[in-house]
Amino acid sequence: MDTRLLVVIPLLTLALSLLTPFAQVSSAEWPWGSASEPFPWLNYLKSLPHQEGITLYILTRHEQTIQSAARVAFLNSPVAKALGISDVVFLYVGSAQWPKYIQNGEIDVAWGGGPTLFNWLDQLGLLQPLDNKTHPEFNAVLYEMSKIPPTYAGAQSYLVGSDGYVHWIGASLSSFGFTINKNVLNQYNVPAPTNWSDLGSPVYAKYLPAKPLIGTADPTASTSNTRMFEIILQAYGWEKGWEVLTTLAANSIIYSGSSDVRDAVIRGDIAAGTTIDFYGYTAMQLNPNCQYIIPPNQSIVNYDPIAIVKNAPHMVQAAAFVAWVLSEWGGQQVWLNPDINRLPANPNVFNTPQGAQRPDLKQAYIAAAQAGSIQFNETLSSMWVYSVIYYFKATLVNAHDQLQSTWTAVAQAYLNGKITKDQFNKLVADLSSFFPFVDPLTGKYVTFTLDYALTINGYLANSTQVYQALMSTWTSGATAKYQWVYQELQAILSGKPTPPPPWSTLTTATTTITTATPSTTQTTPPTTSTETPTTSTSSPTTATSPPQQAQPPPSNIAVVVSLAIVGLVVVLLIAYFVTRKK
Repeated sequence: MDTRLLVVIPLLTLALSLLTPFAQVSSAEWPWGSASEPFPWLNYLKSLPHQEGITLYILTRHEQTIQSAARVAFLNSPVAKALGISDVVFLYVGSAQWPKYIQNGEIDVAWGGGPTLFNWLDQLGLLQPLDNKTHPEFNAVLYEMSKIPPTYAGAQSYLVGSDGYVHWIGASLSSFGFTINKNVLNQYNVPAPTNWSDLGSPVYAKYLPAKPLIGTADPTASTSNTRMFEIILQAYGWEKGWEVLTTLAANSIIYSGSSDVRDAVIRGDIAAGTTIDFYGYTAMQLNPNCQYIIPPNQSIVNYDPIAIVKNAPHMVQAAAFVAWVLSEWGGQQVWLNPDINRLPANPNVFNTPQGAQRPDLKQAYIAAAQAGSIQFNETLSSMWVYSVIYYFKATLVNAHDQLQSTWTAVAQAYLNGKITKDQFNKLVADLSSFFPFVDPLTGKYVTFTLDYALTINGYLANSTQVYQALMSTWTSGATAKYQWVYQELQAILSGKPTPPPPWSTLTTATTTITTATPSTTQTTPPTTSTETPTTSTSSPTTATSPPQQAQPPPSNIAVVVSLAIVGLVVVLLIAYFVTRKK
């Protein structure tokens, strides 16, 4: 497989898809005429047929603080009062359950959980296209969407489906990095990290195992840390990326969730921890000694989506809620809460009196773009996500004790001058190397190459047998590898020949597992997360038939954007073919 195509083709597809909505835009005025802010669409929505005294049900992955702040602000807004919305119930359920709720007609809106989750829902046909002709109430959503930049730091702020209509819209922004505690760094006389690989530096191992100075989270329990690990792999490349992840994990306490990492940095339990941006900003609010760092030119910015779902029982009120969330006079102000600290999708919120009180968050919004982003390949992410999560879990979490024990010995031998830099680099390479294991599909020995990760990804998602077989063999194989590296170190220190790796005497394997080829459409969610407590309530029962398809938003920058996208397509094609000639 030519991995260059994995980068170029999705970019070309994205660029061409962006042409569709701009080619169809209309210069027609909004149906509410010259009504002024805030919420100029409100009386228009009120004039459309709708029920009174209803409860909106919203699927979310947002933590309790966001749920509570949004619920109070919305129910006290003129939007909820004018449209007869008596309550909002947030359902914080595992992402695997989202399709069931939506298909049962129980949900009005999906909000928060990242683009991978929402793209998966869209692949299942569970998001409502925003057709403002069939559903005129969607004009309110498209109006508020028109205030959001189409892209920010390379991230697209909305998804256009194959039908040419908008399916989800980014309600907030997120960057990915790490938060440091300056007091702890000074206390242990270690430097502040500036990029991802720094987190795996041997300098942070000098107090191991008694005092780990770095923290990260188990990717099976943290969607944000999963995304960070994928960023590292795409920033450094597959083999070097796994070396960075291995030394990062070796230096770290592995926490059960990303909020635990944040809290450990705030308390001073660790000197640095991998965090999503708003966790970092919260840490800075609670402890002035904390600082959030975006690794320069090694991170990305994501939009966190909101969408109306298929079978939404209260379409007018659902549209009103989404429009309110996107408005600088509504839900965008929730992000300004000092207990929340998320970057808004709509920058107009900084022009409001409330936004003027958060110059720090405005500066963070600007800094997110200035930090520089990698060209993150979402298609590649969807093709390897399970493989990355479970290989990390098996080799770096399940086998963590042996990993950290060996790493401590290697790092401290190097810091104390007992081994050379070349010897250290060789041991690190062996520590992160891909060991042979039996492929449960073919019965042959393979290693965890990028091609294998892409091949096995769907089976890990859909076959319990494959999952159990690989988790067992990966954990045992990693443990044996770390023990071998420790023996290598001891041989170097004693001047003896280094022992061969434990797999040097392997013979051909024949055991296989019979399983069906996985469908190209995933039947399980992209990731699982248990980062915040579940806040569940009784589910609604009202249902309607699925609504129809969508119309893109008006825009006054269509020509400029279209020309820019055409230019991007040309540049990408030239770059790809030049690379091929090399």
